[in-house]
Amino acid sequence: MSKSTESPSKYKHLEKMPVSKILAGINKEDDTVAQSVKKAIPQIEKAVQMIASKMKKGGRIFYVGAGTSGRLGIVDASECPPTYGIEQGKVIGLIAGGDSAIRKAVEFAEDDETQAWIDLQPYKINKNDVLVGIAASGKTPYVLGAVKKCNEKKITTVCIVCNTNSALAKAVQYPIEVSTGAEFVTGSTRMKAGTAQKMVLNMISTSVMIKMGRVKGNKMVDMQLSNNKLVERGTLMLMNELNIPFDAAQKLLLKKGSVRKALEKKKK
Repeated sequence: MSKSTESPSKYKHLEKMPVSKILAGINKEDDTVAQSVKKAIPQIEKAVQMIASKMKKGGRIFYVGAGTSGRLGIVDASECPPTYGIEQGKVIGLIAGGDSAIRKAVEFAEDDETQAWIDLQPYKINKNDVLVGIAASGKTPYVLGAVKKCNEKKITTVCIVCNTNSALAKAVQYPIEVSTGAEFVTGSTRMKAGTAQKMVLNMISTSVMIKMGRVKGNKMVDMQLSNNKLVERGTLMLMNELNIPFDAAQKLLLKKGSVRKALEKKKK
């Protein structure tokens, strides 16, 4: 089956291009990504509604991918606790080849169809959880193997792919297909396809966390106060919400440990 992500680039002789044309070409291709994602919003919405429902009942999200796809899942998973204050282990990212593959490619790791299920075993994945398989091609064996096994175990499956009519999309209950087409550098799916996957992951995790009550108004009231920037952000939130000076807001924030707790205490 031909894949649009592997189609030849429309740009020829890249090595002969001046840098200005290389950058303009990449940017022109990137311009198409948001529109491709927009077309998939109905599919994304169905997945978000289901995931939010599962998580409200105690379920977890598992992102599974290889290479860039796996790294993007890990990035999204790792950012949920500090951003939304959700406990560690509620959103989990796994990559073919294990954690060492986050920094350095592990040869042929993505070609093992049985390994992802083995990697999931320490987490005791079950029917309350959701597996999200991420693969630009839509046929990565590591991801497909996880989906097939989860289907057997009645665990709900979702995918994010960048080709239409892929084996992965056909295998899951909730397919998300964002057709990004040929890359600027032929087959370099870390570019447009990776950007599309990152956008979809942002949409999924942000929407789910909002639906779980982790945002108040438009503020991250449950964010972890893990650095000075976030302490300052939280302090400014309290200043605006409670109409109190900076020092009082910061003292209250540090005493209570989060914007939400500070607001709840002050408004009682």
